[in-house]
Parts: sequence; C-alpha cells; structure tokens
Amino acid sequence: MTAVAMDGSRARSFLPAALRNAGADTVAMVAFLVLAALAAYLFGNAAMQRVVTYAAIMLTAVLGLQVFSGNTGIVSFGHAAFIGLGAYATGILTMSAALQRSALRDLPQFLAGYELPFLAALAVVVGLAIVVGLITGTPLVRLGGSSAAIATLALLIIVYTVLVAGREITRGSQPFYGVPREVGLWTATAVAAVALAVARLFRETAFGLAARAAADDERGAAAVGVDHRTARLAAWVLSAVMAAAAGAMMAQFLGAFSPKDFYFHLGFTLLAMLIVGGMSTSLGAFAGVIVTTVLIEIVRRFEGGGEVLGFQMPVLFGLTEGVLALSMILVIWRRPSGLFGQRELNLLRGPQNLPEASTQQVQPHPEGDRISVENLSRRYAGVVAVDNVTLRFDADTITGIIGPNGAGKTTLLNMIAGDVTPSSGAVSVGQPAGARGAFRFARAGIARTFQNIRVFPNMTVLENVVVAARVVEDSLAAAEAAAMRELSRMGLERAAHRPAAGLAYGQRRRLEIARALALKPRFLLLDEPAAGMNAVETAELIAILSAVRDERRIGVILIEHDMRLVMTLCERIVVVDRGRVIADGLPADVRNDPAVVAAYLGSRTARAVTAAKTAETDQQP
Repeated sequence: MTAVAMDGSRARSFLPAALRNAGADTVAMVAFLVLAALAAYLFGNAAMQRVVTYAAIMLTAVLGLQVFSGNTGIVSFGHAAFIGLGAYATGILTMSAALQRSALRDLPQFLAGYELPFLAALAVVVGLAIVVGLITGTPLVRLGGSSAAIATLALLIIVYTVLVAGREITRGSQPFYGVPREVGLWTATAVAAVALAVARLFRETAFGLAARAAADDERGAAAVGVDHRTARLAAWVLSAVMAAAAGAMMAQFLGAFSPKDFYFHLGFTLLAMLIVGGMSTSLGAFAGVIVTTVLIEIVRRFEGGGEVLGFQMPVLFGLTEGVLALSMILVIWRRPSGLFGQRELNLLRGPQNLPEASTQQVQPHPEGDRISVENLSRRYAGVVAVDNVTLRFDADTITGIIGPNGAGKTTLLNMIAGDVTPSSGAVSVGQPAGARGAFRFARAGIARTFQNIRVFPNMTVLENVVVAARVVEDSLAAAEAAAMRELSRMGLERAAHRPAAGLAYGQRRRLEIARALALKPRFLLLDEPAAGMNAVETAELIAILSAVRDERRIGVILIEHDMRLVMTLCERIVVVDRGRVIADGLPADVRNDPAVVAAYLGSRTARAVTAAKTAETDQQP
C-alpha cells in the first residue's frame, strides 16, 4: 500500500501542475455538458434535444474562436467562414451519389460519388481546415490589432463570395440540400467535449503561453524568446480546425443550408456568445454559449408577437438579434472581461498545488562568450542617438553603462538585445546576429529587462516565468520547476498564482529579472533595475546579481542612475554621452575622468573640479 502511494506521488510529480489543473477544469466542464445532454435525452422532448444539440455545435465553434481570439487578443470576424467551408465539404462528401447527380449535375468529377460516413468526412474536413488555415494564417499573423481583425472580416467576405459564385459545387445562393442528417445529440456532445479539452489544454502549451504573453506585451514577449507569429499561426490553424468541425456537424444537423447561413449573422452570434461569457477562457466560452442560448430561446417566444402579461405584443422581426446585441453591450459596459472574467475554473490551483522548485543547479556557461559591438549607430530622422560605438562585453563580468539623460544608453542596450535595428554597424553574439529579431537574440543567450516594466499583467506570476523557461526547457514540468527556482530566488514563490498586475512595483521589477534568468542566458541586460526601489531592496538586488554571476558566470550589462549600486556592483563602467563612448574602464578611473565629470556637471564645473584636484595634489608632500 505504501509503495502504491509513493508511486502515485511520483507520477503526480512528473505531471505539470498546469496540466493537472487544466485536466480538472476540463473534467468539470465536460461533466456538466454530459449532464445537460443526458437531462435533455431523458426528460426533454425532441425540440429540447435539438436546442441542446445546436448549442453543443455552437460551443465547438465558439471554443474555436476562443482559441484564437482569447489567446492572441485579436478579434476574429471570420470564423464563420471556416464553419461554412466545413459544412459544404461535409455535404459534398456525404451526399448520396444518386442525389448528387441530380442536385449537383455540374460537380467536378474529383469531388463526386464519395458517400462517406460522418467520421470519415470529418477527418477530411480537419485536413482541409489545416491547409486553409496555414494559407490564410501566414499573411494574417504578420498583422496586429485592428489590421488583423479587418483581415479576418475580409476573409469572411471572400469565402462567402466564393460559395455564392461556385454554383457547380455549392449551388450558389440556392439552398444546398440532401445532406444526410446523422449528427444528433450524442455526436455533437462528444465533439464538443473534445473541443473543451483542446481549448483548455492549449492555454498551457508552449504555443498558448507564447500567444497570451504576446497579447499582453509583444515586445516583452520577444525579449524572452517568444516568436509571436508562430504562436499566433498555431492558434489560428487550431481554431480553424475546430470551427470547420462545427461546420461539419452543422451540415448534418440542418440537412439543408445556403451561404447566407455562414455569413455576418453567424459571425455576430459567435462573437456575442464569446464576449458575454468571457473571451479569455474556455470557461467563458462554455458559459457564454449556455447563457446566450437560454436568452435566445426565451426571446424567440416573443418575437412572433402574442399576449404577454395582459399586453398584446406585435410581431418583432429581429428581436433576437437586438436583445443579443444589447446584452453584449451591457456586458462590455459593466464587465469588460465577460461574465466569468479572465480566469479559468482553477479547481486545483492553490498553495498546495505549486510545482516544486528545481534543485538542479544551472550549469555555468563556458568561458569565451562575448558580445561584440562593431561601429554601431542609430539615427532617428536626423537625430543621432548612438554614434559609431565599438565595444566588447565578456561573460563573467558586470559592466555598467552610465551617462546623462538622453545620452543614448537605452538605444544602445536595445540594439544589443536585438530590439532595435542599427542604422549601421553590427552586433555579434559568438556569431554575427544581423537583423533577426529580438526573440532570436533571446534564444541566442541575451536576456533583458526594460526601463518601463514589461510583465504580462493578465498572466499569473508563475506563468510569466514559465513563458521564458519553456524556450529552454524540454517539458512543461521542467519549465515549471525552473520558474519556481527563479521565483524563490527573488522571494516571489508565495505570489506564484497571483495575477502579475497585482504585484507591487518592486515585486514586478524582481519578477522581470526572474523571467530573464529563466532563459538561462549567457548575458543579462538590465535597464535601470533598481529604479523605484528603496535602499533595502537595492541592497538585496546587488546581492542577488552578484550571486547569479558567481554561480553561472554570465555577463551582466546594466544601465543605472544609482551611482552607489554602479560603483558597488560593477567591475567595468562604460560612459556614454551624446551617443558616443567617452570613457571605458575601472570604476575608480572612470569616476575621476575629466570627460565624465564634464558630461555630468558641464565643462566649466569640470574645469573647476579638475583645477581643485590638481591644486590639492600639488600641495601634498
């Protein structure tokens, strides 16, 4: 008995905490879905069963929309197009050959006569959705914000136009009929259950974490090695597959349909369901479908007119859409994150379900690592921010970059981190880096923090660090353990499940450093890491950075205005003024350099200080 318990504990330790929690959430939502289907089957009439079946189909489609829009932050108006493609493909593949010859007489030969069962047709539809998703998603992920949203709307219009124009295949704007009606309550429930599991688990995958991080702060995500285009493409393709699967079920549920059934009205309904429940989570999608389905069924009772509480109501065409739009507006006004907010059920999340911190020491980096900056310049509309800078930064050395405000320090650091493309010159990290993008610099071993803190506010403290750890670790379990190690180093382990937005300023500074360290970098770039910290916090930061350098032999390059920190921590100081390096050497030498004094105090004061020091030296015996 003891042995069994120990084995079970060992098995749980290998299963990531995030997946255990996601699994518990999935089981709870699927159980509720199955119970609703069972209640409709045992106690409901045929009409009730059709409502629940349709709701399950819509749930699959809304979950597909949530996988993309909820994780990337890009609102999609085009997912109804994938539903339409799935429906027409299923109709053609499952229609009987005899009916096909009469209803689709001009159908191309390569599409005719398959008569596939539903599951086989669904497999073909999934393959088709992957191909279409890759083709449409590749240009889409290069856009962002409103541009990407408009592109999805354009996709919907293009697909609708193609469906109407392709008369030989779709019968144009005329009803497409004769599709076998084989999808019922339990088929729709089973597919929706799979969609629930996929949507909930996707959030915890490397792609899901990366997409959510980029949605919160694209620049901050790139700094920890996130390729936001790949993450968004993965979310887009998966969401296309789920929407097309919903379309396949829709075809065999309705039996007859036309292109207008997969146009603006359906797209609006999908968005309304997702927004009402909460766009960010699978729980929000699940709850939104339930709430809006109940609301629609109630309002439809009054759409055709009749007597209500003694009043004779007229026929009100479009009442359902109007009420749905009003409910969406009210939710956006009163609760912008949806009725169920931005959090999943998180049934197992709590202090007792934190992953164990890794006890494995990070291996020191080999000697010889170096960042080389050759003739680096950056110009902005005639203003020279950095002017022909050449420097070398070795590992196992802490270098401070100082200078007056506006001297070009942050621009220099941004170019070293790959965040800004040089106007001329080059940065090498063992090999020429070129203009590959900040996320590639991060993966090459350059981690950084920002002058203006860039944590991911809608993710937990633990998830913030796991995003970075997933870039260098082989598994989610290893990433969680590494993340907890860095959080413990920074004294943030007790806040692991708190939203990062709720941290105090100093804690967010430490979180950003923990996230950078989780990349196991060769070089750590810090832009004013002690800004906003008190003397005690600054002393703790000095101790932490010194310990990290000693343990891992990494190079640290920091910009800081706190001269006490710079002189205490740094072994080398580079002084920048007006985009140029005016001094480079040991702290004691730099502190007494006349050019440095002039940069900080002005030339007249510098001459006075120099003269005073000279006189003092002359008076000494």
